[in-house]
Amino acid sequence: MKYLKKTLLPIALIIAYVLIVNSYITLKTKKSIYDTESKIPKNRVGLILGAGKYTSNGQINLYYKYRLEAAISLYKSGKIEYILVSGDNSKKDYDEPTNFKNDLILKGIPANKIYLDYAGFRTLDSVVRAKEIFGLNSITIISQKFHNERALYLAKHFNIDAIAFNAKDIKGRFGLKTKLREYIARTKASVDILFNVEPKFLGKKTEII
Repeated sequence: MKYLKKTLLPIALIIAYVLIVNSYITLKTKKSIYDTESKIPKNRVGLILGAGKYTSNGQINLYYKYRLEAAISLYKSGKIEYILVSGDNSKKDYDEPTNFKNDLILKGIPANKIYLDYAGFRTLDSVVRAKEIFGLNSITIISQKFHNERALYLAKHFNIDAIAFNAKDIKGRFGLKTKLREYIARTKASVDILFNVEPKFLGKKTEII
């Protein structure tokens, strides 16, 4: 019985930490998140957090689709002037930023209003690089609510004046699975902050003009 208690105690502490971190991030970012386009303040640049265009079965990834639509809506309503797309381009046949750019242009967004960050391998990388590489101290983050909360948490830690606009979310089994993974992602984000983890790459600065 003593052995069982010693085994269960660390597990219980880990679970408690995960739940506390999740609740803290939600509470800390609550006032910086917007669901309604008409209420969100204007910002010069909107940051789309990357997502793959297609799911494993070849269908359009709805997280991608809804982030794209949210960014287009903010731009066309005058809430942002430029769009920075930050995503993964670590493989030859996988290019999140370019997919977004091509679809943004197809929807009427001028190419000279779109900037790409090919080294947004993680949310931390995307947020920090927006400041360090693209010189942004103020941004509107565009993703689903669960992701926006984590991104805002990171942005605030790195002294970025950020707000976020919630793209449409996904319900059902797939949405639930993603939200469960978010618990782990938030825990990792808190650990990254604790140990001062930096982006995988920085590099040459690019001015958004």
